[in-house]
Amino acid sequence: MTCRMRWLKPGVTAPMAALMLLASPLAAQTQGSHALALHGEPKYGPDFQHLDYVNPDAPKGGEVKLMAFGGFDNLNPFILRGQAAAGSALPFETLTTSNGDEAITEYGLLAETIQVADDRSWVSFTLRPEARFHDGKPVTVEDVIWSFDTLREKGHPLYRTYYADVTKAEKTGDRTVKFSFRNGNNPELPIIMGQLPVLPKHVFANRDFASTTLEPLIGSGPYKVVDVQPGRSITYERVKDWWAKDLPINRGRYNFDRIRYDYYRDLDVAFEAFKAGAYDFRLENSSKNWTTGYNVPAVQNGQIVKEELKHEDPQGMQAFVFNIRRPIFEDRRVREALNYLFDYEWTRANLSYGLYKRTNSYFANTELASTGLPSPEELKLLEPLRGQIPDEVFTTPYEAPKTDASGNIRSNLRKALGLLKEAGWELKNGKLVNAQGQPFRFEILLVQADMERIVQPFVRNLERAGIEAQIRVVDSAQYQNRTDNFDYDMIIERFPQSLSPGNEQRDFWESSRADLPGSRNSIGIKNPAVDTLVEAVITAPDREAQIAATRALDRVLLWNWYVIPHWHDTVYRVAYWNRFSHPAVAPKYGLGFTDSWWIDAEKNAKLADSARRTTP
Repeated sequence: MTCRMRWLKPGVTAPMAALMLLASPLAAQTQGSHALALHGEPKYGPDFQHLDYVNPDAPKGGEVKLMAFGGFDNLNPFILRGQAAAGSALPFETLTTSNGDEAITEYGLLAETIQVADDRSWVSFTLRPEARFHDGKPVTVEDVIWSFDTLREKGHPLYRTYYADVTKAEKTGDRTVKFSFRNGNNPELPIIMGQLPVLPKHVFANRDFASTTLEPLIGSGPYKVVDVQPGRSITYERVKDWWAKDLPINRGRYNFDRIRYDYYRDLDVAFEAFKAGAYDFRLENSSKNWTTGYNVPAVQNGQIVKEELKHEDPQGMQAFVFNIRRPIFEDRRVREALNYLFDYEWTRANLSYGLYKRTNSYFANTELASTGLPSPEELKLLEPLRGQIPDEVFTTPYEAPKTDASGNIRSNLRKALGLLKEAGWELKNGKLVNAQGQPFRFEILLVQADMERIVQPFVRNLERAGIEAQIRVVDSAQYQNRTDNFDYDMIIERFPQSLSPGNEQRDFWESSRADLPGSRNSIGIKNPAVDTLVEAVITAPDREAQIAATRALDRVLLWNWYVIPHWHDTVYRVAYWNRFSHPAVAPKYGLGFTDSWWIDAEKNAKLADSARRTTP
């Protein structure tokens, strides 16, 4: 997966560094070069001066206030325990870094150059001599090796999956580290190793790495923690003498002097606080708020700007997720039946104000999404699995059940009840029961109360089938604890994807991850056919094979009815107080707010003057 790992994503989405120039899929390099591309060549050559979507002369300064939801009790974003603070990855850096113009390319950050073996059995990184941690100590090969070993042994379980095919990390020069692989079958491993966060061994060595901490941690990144109010707020300050500030990959980026996250436990309260000026920028994920909630003077007079920014980000899958570890959801026919009881069309028309698109793929908004019937290349992977996967994979293009948006689901209800009867459930006296007379009853666990308005109509449709579903909203700490331990019947989950799926697919779908606390296999899939297709995705030798394998995997996941798909979009809807400017050219991937926007002195002064004139 060539997007950043979970710890680097601020809130939900990650902010999307001289290495090696690679033509074709990770061709070998006998000498280090400036960029690493999985397919084709990097957009930016070795002499590039700055990214196209930044203003290299953007002024630095000012403080930006942002909103975070829930609470936090941990400043170490690399472990399973606790809730990491918003922005907690800002103090840290990786060997390489991605950018918002390219999906599958890395540029040198801590690393100056990279080499890849002819047979792709190893990759080596040579560190920049000027790289420094915030305490002034140099970043060394020993730090890299210690970070790799520690993350794999004591970090979040995801790292063990991510680095499963790495057999050795060794020092091969004063500034060079080499990672050896089990074989050369995973073309993404060199890129994955470039995404390794490098931590200061001298700071962490005497700590219990796996324990939570609220003590600010030293890194080598553009920001450091300067104020912590546990569970309430956290403030980061730009490192004025940051060693990497003049690298071409960083020019025009990280322009705010201070970034403060204030925490809210109620999203409605947070929305009202934004309109009152308590924080500066909002990525709006509520169609109701976007359509009806901004009819306020600050928007009408231009103090608050509403803007839709188009993007090409992969959208993955957001859905109601069945926990198939629960006996009531083990049967595929039951899961299919409940799909017929979610009226997306009515929801879109009446609750989503016509926004969003229905999701019909785990790889939505990419060329990786399956469509129509399997291609010959897909069938080469699917035919050996015939009898282990649903027959519909071969005969029927997948499409989520539809309605006419009227709210009348009689036809879908009949289909649902028929499937439930086949699975051993009967409607008796208005209640759905099995042969033992046990009722069909489950809980939908939520962390955002505002999702209740979406879930309640679904619950009413379930009731029409005799199913009793209860909604339970818990705080963010309890939600994380319960989801880490798979203690739920159904949740709303998003499976994010990149344009180059790889090792992270194991954590989403493979049998080995189903019972590992903290894994992303929230569904509980233990399906040998899925395991086979995941490995086909990871070991695909070229882009065409990767696309075919991913589409085949997509079909098998969809036709197993593991989820009830929701929706996605191709624009970012943002609202912000009119003190910012951003480059005219937007990144293709990601929003880039904390990455490339800046505080515009003229706009800021005008906004302050307007506020003075409107204050009683």
